[in-house]
Amino acid sequence: MAKYCELFATFFKIGAFTIGGGYAMIPLIQREVVERHGWMTDEDFLDALAVAQTMPGILAANIASLVGQRLRGTRGALVAVGANILMPILLILIIAIAFRHFRDLPAVRHAFLALRPAVVALIAAPVFNLARKARISLRNCWLPLLACLLVACLGVSPVVVLLAALLGGLVKYKIGK
Repeated sequence: MAKYCELFATFFKIGAFTIGGGYAMIPLIQREVVERHGWMTDEDFLDALAVAQTMPGILAANIASLVGQRLRGTRGALVAVGANILMPILLILIIAIAFRHFRDLPAVRHAFLALRPAVVALIAAPVFNLARKARISLRNCWLPLLACLLVACLGVSPVVVLLAALLGGLVKYKIGK
């Protein structure tokens, strides 16, 4: 029971104190799961993050389910996901009710504009951290940049990019043998 409580408290805290969505939660999840609790290694976390990104749904909830499943099976996954989404759901309800009354105030509009750069920084930080751990260097950085350009500028489906990367990895593996 103590492990479920610890799992709940950890993911409740992550859900309650992170602004900006799933990508902004990645550094906090990594700090809690890898560094503080030692539930996963950096490599395991990177793998779980890759799997979570390919799954449909909310990224943070996907990671929570993978961590919970690893620690305590299906019940652990349910506890971690429930804890992770509980506070955001309550906050969204409260904000939605209040926002209807205050959305046209200049101070509210300016506050939301001020949050945008902070959210971008919260997303960029784990990208650079994970790139380093995924061994992306100056020699191979063209791959993620090409993928980004294909998706963002040319409108190529991310599924096509992932399939092409998978095929490229398999070809490189076969050639390397």
